[in-house]
Amino acid sequence: MTTQRRTGAVAQTLWGSKTKVDAQMLAYTVADDREVDARLVRWDILGSLGHLAGLERGGALAASQGAALRRALRQALVAATSGRLTIGPAHEDVHSAVEFWLTRRFGDVGERIHAGRSRNDQVATDLRLYLRDALLTLHGRALDVAAALTAFAARHRTALWPGYTHQRRAMPSSAALWALAHAEGLLDTAESLDALWRRVDRCPLGSAAGYGAPLPYDRRAAARALGFAAPVASVTSVQNERGKLEGAVLAWCAEFGHDLAKLSSDVILFSAAEFGWLVLPAELATGSSIMPQKRNPDLFELTRARAAQVEGARAEVAALARGLPSGYHRDFQFLKAPLFRGLDRTAEMLAMMAAALPRLGVDRARGLAALQGEILATDEALRRTRAGESFRAAYRAVAAEVKAGRPMPRLGAAELIAARRVAGGVGAPAIAAARRRLAAARRWNARARRGWERAMARLAGRRG
Repeated sequence: MTTQRRTGAVAQTLWGSKTKVDAQMLAYTVADDREVDARLVRWDILGSLGHLAGLERGGALAASQGAALRRALRQALVAATSGRLTIGPAHEDVHSAVEFWLTRRFGDVGERIHAGRSRNDQVATDLRLYLRDALLTLHGRALDVAAALTAFAARHRTALWPGYTHQRRAMPSSAALWALAHAEGLLDTAESLDALWRRVDRCPLGSAAGYGAPLPYDRRAAARALGFAAPVASVTSVQNERGKLEGAVLAWCAEFGHDLAKLSSDVILFSAAEFGWLVLPAELATGSSIMPQKRNPDLFELTRARAAQVEGARAEVAALARGLPSGYHRDFQFLKAPLFRGLDRTAEMLAMMAAALPRLGVDRARGLAALQGEILATDEALRRTRAGESFRAAYRAVAAEVKAGRPMPRLGAAELIAARRVAGGVGAPAIAAARRRLAAARRWNARARRGWERAMARLAGRRG
């Protein structure tokens, strides 16, 4: 075992050597791994319990050794949960923190856990365990936002306001249509987790540094113990997937960011005095240090900013991983920070939107008052079409009247709604369809979580 000093502390590594290692170099290579790895401690221990199952079933460990190591790992899990097992200055990363905790307390027992394993397949397993939890949490939060938007649509089903193309008034729309469009976008992204989940739900253990290990080991037993659907089929593909998998996760997060940034821009615009059909309550606004009258939509502006940060994290991962040859490279160490940052920002956005959207109001009178004049030109052209004119003749006639400054016939809310009974339109918003999709997505989430949480409970020694 090699020990080196770093800023006054002894840094212990798992790659023992009698060669003296430069302390500055060691600090440089560790970088911020201790801080970044802090969220992986629990998953590293659970991953080790899964690895133990592969060793036992393969015959690499005697039953008595396996039982002793299982007891030690479960004690480590309790210590991590209580905050007694942490990553300190003396550790290179999460893996050394856990292994040295075990060996200090259990000696030879703790030193057996790394047999047939590399930190390369160890961290890949930690990350997939972490991602299963994080992705299902984000999925649930996205459904909460979609549910809030669907409820908003139901509350304001008949509230009308202008719809826009090219940022110019186009045709009459409604609060329900607006909210359901955003809900549907979130549901589209949430439902696409099924494909991403199949990629995450494969176990890297047994791949070691990318070429397996000359040791009897049951990869299926390890995968089964951790609640994975299967092992990663080729041991070499585990490392080739690094960066690609993180990028796919952040691409999924970025889709939520796309929808939430667009939603936020709409709220900022439609709640401005120049529009006014959305009402932002005072408790969701900030003020100005110089202008007493100001009520600023900062939470929505900072949602757009967080969405940009998710895109930035995705770009960082792509830049780190692009063009590397096959196999493991230390560059992969820096994939974790942008991955976690992107996941955190996405979680923050979804939680805030779920809390804010139910408190948005609608000014029905203001929205309806905006539906007069040129925005009714299409209604007039289609009224003439229903009366027997060809659409092109009606279009040209109405265009000439608009150019001449003639007013379009006024229409009330009931007339506007009655003329728009097409499925999914102003008169028939797809509220029921959104509710059905929400219910199905929540069932999928519950099924996906149930199986692997039972596996985690069994590994921890709880009844699952």
